[in-house]
Amino acid sequence: MSEKTAEKHAAEKLIYGFHAVLARLRHDPSGVLEIYLDLTRRDARARDLVHQAKDNQVKLVQVEADRLTRLVGKAANHQGVVARVKPVALTHSLDEVLENIKGPPLLLILDGITDPHNLGAIMRSADAFGVHAVIAPKDNAVGINATVEKVASGAAETVPYIMVTNLSRTIEDLKEHNIWVIAADMDGDQPLSGIDAKTGIAWVLGAEGSGIRRLVKQSCDQIARIPISGTVESLNVSVSAALCLYETVRQRGV
Repeated sequence: MSEKTAEKHAAEKLIYGFHAVLARLRHDPSGVLEIYLDLTRRDARARDLVHQAKDNQVKLVQVEADRLTRLVGKAANHQGVVARVKPVALTHSLDEVLENIKGPPLLLILDGITDPHNLGAIMRSADAFGVHAVIAPKDNAVGINATVEKVASGAAETVPYIMVTNLSRTIEDLKEHNIWVIAADMDGDQPLSGIDAKTGIAWVLGAEGSGIRRLVKQSCDQIARIPISGTVESLNVSVSAALCLYETVRQRGV
């Protein structure tokens, strides 16, 4: 690969699925370079995509489904649409986010979430419940990739995703901003409903299996549990995140 070609690939990426492509068209049409649509798609979603591309003056090419599969791989459920886009500029810093929050902050801290489907679902809930930012470590964490964007259905465009070097240090910084940091863990001493979420709050969630790392958990102000009465030992992390966020907005009367 030539240096010029490598620079071109670094300046663009592929996203797929109708939700992800339409969301990018609505939020950042100038960042959509070209759309490839399965030429056999004649349904309402395909027609809507064609109209949106035309209205935003984005080139749309109808191609065979095999070409789409070659672009994103057999494991990807592209739904008949793939787009070449400019990467989203990660210009957010935690300080910038905190400075611009009006009202009590609501943050999510993810420790060791490596599954893009889980992250995509969490980002979708974060958007729905008004989360100001999602924070994750730079190591041992999934970034915003095509799968995340597809599952997030546009939320990866609207919710800042901030990757930090040291979660424990970041938690201490949040405390200095009067943000109460709560770990969601099955061994918590308080049920979810017993947490006062009306003040600024950051929920900490860990990956299934390994959970929240010991030092990160020790940095938290409190540990809350989600009561479970069935036979399963734990919930999917994206479900846990949604429950924590719902409880927060319920208490705040949003």
